[in-house]
Amino acid sequence: MHTDLPPLTPGTLYLVATPIGNLEDITLRALRVLRECDVVAAEDTRRAGQLLRHFDISKPLLSYFRFNEAKRAGEILERLWRGERVALVTDAGTPGISDPGQRVVAAAVADGLRVEPVPGACALVAALTASGLPTDEFHFSGFLPHKPGPRRRELTRLTALPGTLVLYESPFRITRLLEELAALIPDRTVVLARELTKRFEEHLRGRPEELLAEARRRNLKGEFVVMISPADPPGRPGAGSENADGDGELIGGPMNTGRVGE
Repeated sequence: MHTDLPPLTPGTLYLVATPIGNLEDITLRALRVLRECDVVAAEDTRRAGQLLRHFDISKPLLSYFRFNEAKRAGEILERLWRGERVALVTDAGTPGISDPGQRVVAAAVADGLRVEPVPGACALVAALTASGLPTDEFHFSGFLPHKPGPRRRELTRLTALPGTLVLYESPFRITRLLEELAALIPDRTVVLARELTKRFEEHLRGRPEELLAEARRRNLKGEFVVMISPADPPGRPGAGSENADGDGELIGGPMNTGRVGE
């Protein structure tokens, strides 16, 4: 099968999407690139090593994370200029989406080097498509600032935008975010997606106050994709909460859970 496929292109930076929870998230193309590349640049070499070993792949690993991006970007460019084929991976999902990668991609493009995406799992897309919220227009803003002032200003700005709003949030700040949403946009529908593609994948839907009560009751864990329904457009009242039940209860009950095999 692989003999019919073209070899990897020398001097190319491959952005390889990796599993976001379930090891079966990996694509056949991603596995081929990881097997045929010269080096794997990884956000966490330990986790990348575990992934490679699971698929019986042995490759040199180069650490590339937030605090050494500037230094490593230069080294990766040097390797590319020498004709090496470099695969860039993050801990989970697609490089450059709220993860390291943007800096080295921009540098490679500026130098006229080839950059090639190897598409696959992305928490943003997986959660949004299953949310039940509009997908024709959406705005993704990653993680909000931690400091109260900038965080409040950014959230106010983002919730005024048209389309569905998509954020990432940690389990340590999800309660805080729901409190902020309850105060700012109490009537909007919010969808929380957690443990995506894992055995206990879960999607919770409701208004901010309802989800806040659920989060306090259960002490929800895991990284979250938070999706917020659009603001009501002029002349169309109620559009922002069209996915919520009229009685104000969580859609599908307190735990609308779908499970997939690990």
